[in-house]
Amino acid sequence: MSDKKRGLIIVSNRLPLSLKKLDGKYESSLSSGGLVTALSGVSKSTNVRWFGWPGSNIEDPEERKTANEALWENGAVGIFLDEKLAHSHYNVFSNGIAWPILHYQSGVDFNEDAWKAYQKVNEIFADSVAESAVDGDLIWIHDYHLLLLPAYLRERLNKAGKHCPIGFTLHTPFPAEDFWRALPVQKDLLTGVLACDLIGFHTDEYKRNFIECCSRGLDVSVSGDEITYAGHKAHTGTFIVGIDPTKFTDGLANAEIKARVEELEEEYKRKTVILGVDRLDYTKGLVQKLQGYDAFLHQHPDFARKVTLIQVAIPSREDVKEYQDLERELSMLVGKINGEHSTPDGSPIIYLHHSVPFTDLTALYRIADICLITSRRDGMNLVAAEYVACQKDRYGVLVLSELAGAAAFMSKGSITFNPSSAQQLADAIYQAATMSQAEKKRGYEQLEEFVLTNTRYVPTIFPNLDDSLRARAAC
Repeated sequence: MSDKKRGLIIVSNRLPLSLKKLDGKYESSLSSGGLVTALSGVSKSTNVRWFGWPGSNIEDPEERKTANEALWENGAVGIFLDEKLAHSHYNVFSNGIAWPILHYQSGVDFNEDAWKAYQKVNEIFADSVAESAVDGDLIWIHDYHLLLLPAYLRERLNKAGKHCPIGFTLHTPFPAEDFWRALPVQKDLLTGVLACDLIGFHTDEYKRNFIECCSRGLDVSVSGDEITYAGHKAHTGTFIVGIDPTKFTDGLANAEIKARVEELEEEYKRKTVILGVDRLDYTKGLVQKLQGYDAFLHQHPDFARKVTLIQVAIPSREDVKEYQDLERELSMLVGKINGEHSTPDGSPIIYLHHSVPFTDLTALYRIADICLITSRRDGMNLVAAEYVACQKDRYGVLVLSELAGAAAFMSKGSITFNPSSAQQLADAIYQAATMSQAEKKRGYEQLEEFVLTNTRYVPTIFPNLDDSLRARAAC
């Protein structure tokens, strides 16, 4: 198959599109997100079809046909799920059971009905993709919602006589064996993924953990990064996820963003601005961030007038009780800290519990003196790279949790700390706030080199995916 005709099927739980019904017609538009950012350049070199759940169910066959036509205008294929089934798969199993285990959270209660829903959804995805796939297509599956899909899909493709190499990328951490085996279905999930030809992780640590779990839990043979199970060889690899820096550098040249930067610089000209941009999730260490910031203000009261933490907490999983509880706790902490440390010059925290437009986000990245990332666990964390991309000639300081995936590559040039220690966090903020310009520049230049070298996902994983999978498909 020539490059011009090659096909790539991307599969993720949720489509990167918003589907809306306007005047009786459906329209689709590209949404934002880390995976969308990482894969934004694939379509330039490849015939892409993206399969996933569009976020809602449409029962009527004619309406569903119309909706899929709107999705197809953006190269997407909708996999529609019953609302109850989608809830059990996504909220109960994927995010209530698998997500905590993958992020080293203990005390997770297993739910048999949710597990059945997880299996069912993975089967529905397999049926849809296998039916549409053409012999020779590359199939690239993403993330923890679809760990069973590779095996289900491989079985269906084989029955249809279609030879399609399958790749899988996990965008979360993969935990050590003692956490992973807390899942009673962990062997099923491992064998599901091992049906792939290539399995990608963001760091060497996650890859090693996966190989160890397979070695101890299954009858496999391991040779270097290659795992053989039931006669099939799966290659594991580490692939760094990056951003497109030009999106931000070009944005900073935009007149609207330049004007917004000037407004914010005037607003905060007497302040050291600390910026946090996180999805509202317990893995992001937001409670720990506020506690460490509070400790910093108590230990260095003279800074109360000099610093402002602007914390963007993007709403997430708002129908899940744990996330509702987290939002309430954060609001109470913000109120407590502002109540104790506010001065006539202002409050030490500005808390934004909503998404911010690209114009504001880019301007905030630009004017922030410090970017504070406190993840308790993170697959990668692209905020770190986005901040660096916006700091050319300003040399802002990245204060980075050592437990974020990005720390495996960006610790040189950053100030790292353990987010469980309020004292370490407070010390890291103080170090960043008092760092000399020469130190800032030296650190920034190390970070800039990494960000400019490891751009997006396409230049890093896609050539490997293409070459490795096609080689295995030919075997």
